[in-house]
Amino acid sequence: MEVVAFVGPSGTGKSHRALSVAHDNKSEAIIDDGLLIKGTKILAGSSAKSEQNRIQAVKRAIFSDQEHVDEVKKAIADAQIERILVIGTSVNMALKICLRLGLPKPVKFVKIQDIASKHEINRARQIRLKEGKHIVPVPTVELKPHLSGILVDLPHKLFSRKKKIKVSDEKSIVRPSFSYYGKLAISDYVVIDIVNIIIGKLRGIDRVTNIKVRRPSDPVKGMTIYIDLVLFYGANIFEVVNILQHRVKETVEMMTAMRVKEVNVDVKSLSVATTEKK
Repeated sequence: MEVVAFVGPSGTGKSHRALSVAHDNKSEAIIDDGLLIKGTKILAGSSAKSEQNRIQAVKRAIFSDQEHVDEVKKAIADAQIERILVIGTSVNMALKICLRLGLPKPVKFVKIQDIASKHEINRARQIRLKEGKHIVPVPTVELKPHLSGILVDLPHKLFSRKKKIKVSDEKSIVRPSFSYYGKLAISDYVVIDIVNIIIGKLRGIDRVTNIKVRRPSDPVKGMTIYIDLVLFYGANIFEVVNILQHRVKETVEMMTAMRVKEVNVDVKSLSVATTEKK
């Protein structure tokens, strides 16, 4: 099997162009927002658009749930798909989806900026921000059982009233429940609390002297977490730090649905205390 990844920031029109990108790259099926789509049919999965909040939606889109993973993997095998298009908000997200679904690394990355103009991308963003509308690349009749009650319209009524749309090119416009609820912000203090809880459960660490979280202006690039530690004398420094880095990255991403780019750990000193936490 071969994988093609189609990436770009959220709300830039990827799903609107998914069918044409799949066709141009000879992809038989599409992975988009938790769904496995082939032709005009949803073969497996559940849509991130059905979730009640944005965090759960992101977790659904990256296949955090094992039952969801198993269902889609089985459907891919049963359908004998040879080439598939994976849609993600970043290269990292596309790679994560491939890893979770047991797919090979993409042979090609298509960026939204390569096929859409700045004007088209800005227009897509305005529709997402002002109206909360999302596109799913399947006909409404196919999507309705999965998202009953939040379907809005067909995209050709929004983008072009004159153009005749083929059945195979139909898409659906939906407004997820979470788009009505306003913004959700996760404070740096939440991330710091998560890190402290993880550290409290690891052996070899005496105490934390400082934790900092730095986020770039573009959230797709991911946050960087800085941790200053004091370890117990005799602890395997490389092993303790390596375990800490992996657990912090995995746990923060799982609980917040925000990308962690780096976890930088600075061991400040060693403690010769006679007792160590168990």
